[in-house]
Amino acid sequence: MTVPSPVERLYFGYEDAERDMTSGLLRPGFIRTTSYEAAISGRKMLVIGRKGSGKSAICMQLVANSDSTVLVTPDDAAGDEIRRFELQGLTGDTAKSLIWRYAFAIQAARHLVTHAGTHGWRTPSAVRALRRFLRANGEAAGERLYDRLANGVQGLQGSLSLEAFGVKAALDVARPSEGARAARQLEVVERGVADAFDALGCADTHAPLLLLVDQLEQVWSSDPDSHAMVIGLLLAAKHVTGRYGRALRCLLFLRSDIYDTLTFAEGDKFHGDELRIQWTGETLRELALGRARASIGDELTPQRLWGEVFPRVTDGEDTVDRLFRHCLPRPRDVIQYLNLCRDIAVQNRHQAITEEDVLQATRQFSEWKLQDLAKEYLVAHPYLGRLPLLFENTGYIVTRSSLEGRFTEVADTLHGAFPDYAEVLTPSGVIDTLYSVGFLGVRRGTDVVYTGGAQLPVQQHELEFHIHPCFRPALGCTKPTPLRSYAPGQPYPGTVTQLSGHRSSGSDAGSAVGRDFALLDRLSRSCDSVQRQVGRAAGLPDDTRVQVLRQITRVKSRSADVLLRLRSGMPMDAGAEVMEAATYFTTLAAQLRESHIDDGNSTDSLVRKLEEEAGRLGRALGGSLGSSGYSNN
Repeated sequence: MTVPSPVERLYFGYEDAERDMTSGLLRPGFIRTTSYEAAISGRKMLVIGRKGSGKSAICMQLVANSDSTVLVTPDDAAGDEIRRFELQGLTGDTAKSLIWRYAFAIQAARHLVTHAGTHGWRTPSAVRALRRFLRANGEAAGERLYDRLANGVQGLQGSLSLEAFGVKAALDVARPSEGARAARQLEVVERGVADAFDALGCADTHAPLLLLVDQLEQVWSSDPDSHAMVIGLLLAAKHVTGRYGRALRCLLFLRSDIYDTLTFAEGDKFHGDELRIQWTGETLRELALGRARASIGDELTPQRLWGEVFPRVTDGEDTVDRLFRHCLPRPRDVIQYLNLCRDIAVQNRHQAITEEDVLQATRQFSEWKLQDLAKEYLVAHPYLGRLPLLFENTGYIVTRSSLEGRFTEVADTLHGAFPDYAEVLTPSGVIDTLYSVGFLGVRRGTDVVYTGGAQLPVQQHELEFHIHPCFRPALGCTKPTPLRSYAPGQPYPGTVTQLSGHRSSGSDAGSAVGRDFALLDRLSRSCDSVQRQVGRAAGLPDDTRVQVLRQITRVKSRSADVLLRLRSGMPMDAGAEVMEAATYFTTLAAQLRESHIDDGNSTDSLVRKLEEEAGRLGRALGGSLGSSGYSNN
């Protein structure tokens, strides 16, 4: 029997926490991050993160590691009940907080009725009262959240049976409004639950009951009722945590794009409860190694994983650095990307993942993520799928002015397709949106900052933006600026050659060789002059600076090689080399001007320098050059 290779055994788990917990690697490969430790400590109530950031993984781990958890995951029917719930005399936020409080009270009551047996053989009267209440109101059986919410809606809008707590149906409130009557009934139920917790001494004898609310995004849409549903949940969670003391805790798992859209008067009171999930490159590498070890074996070292199973270098870059730079900083992306590398290697029948496997996976992964980005934010930004088209086949560095120029060409089309979003479909609005979803980063000092955590929104004075490496291959934006590489011997589209080098023979040979040396010396000095100007171009983006310097270095290296060959007696056409370089300088100047890569004057100075040096080289050749060789077509 053939033993499977490490690549065949390699697996990083499922992309969703539910399957990964039951049949994947969430249990053996789980990383106890600072976010997880803060969640179990009780110091935080709101776990906030992007889709795929690991919220549900923390939730599933808490469920698996505790006997006292209740998981609440609304489905469409339950969400519809909450969104439609109203009470006369109360705002939408307050009314929806009452239905959430009712659902939490029922969850706690059902738990207490079952849990009481662990505290002794005799059931306290407060627990027996809860049992009678549940039966009287049809809450003793059934597991669906929708059923409990439907009962709560009927009871709070009408009358609950409260005789189990010694209260008649008609409460002693003079001519109550619907909202006031519902709040009074709910207070009676919550007092009954609190009395049962106290009677059993739960707060002093064991860990609190955990109410976990997850996957709210499944029932959320960008409308006022959905906002009120989430705000009501926040208000209810804070209320019940205070009402039941140390006996019960609420932990809410919310997508950041939902939470950050909420605006309500009590919002400032929740900042201390927020726990925003943040992943660093180090913790993501730890996660990848842990999952790889769970599939291959504990003996797997980082050096073996990133040097033998994966290639050590890919496209001239350290592979592990490249992999984690090309995915958004969240576990789901890492799992998808690394699994894809493995799958392609297996399909190609490789015993180890090769450089070509990684490059192929990178292109496929980039296409996935570009599609997924539009789907992830479809509710909040339905126009998002159209915006990446502004960046196809360009450089990955974008300035504010160049984006304004591109946007102007499509503004009418976007406004016609999405008239309700015309106010945000402006150049600044597009930048803000693309930054908030992680598509664009902004240059701040020497770093490019992508959104996450406590990062500031884009400021008006910030002019340089970078497309995230994750999306560059799918868009054809793999270079900082769309500049043509120097490739001697390959014609530039649109070039009209008017001059060629001249090689003499016989008595003219000596003078011709002397002229060749002079031409190559002139070319070398032109390269030096351009390089100095690149260094002085303060406003030129660093990546573009490196890109231009690399091409000028290639020109100079080629010139030096031709010079060495001439000195060794080999016949070389120095005039053709100089003409090639001069034409390239003209082409490079035109492309830099067209790219609008710098919102200041640095690029203009560099463009002029390139054109000046191209002219000097042309005069040294004894004539003028043809077209720039640059074409927009």
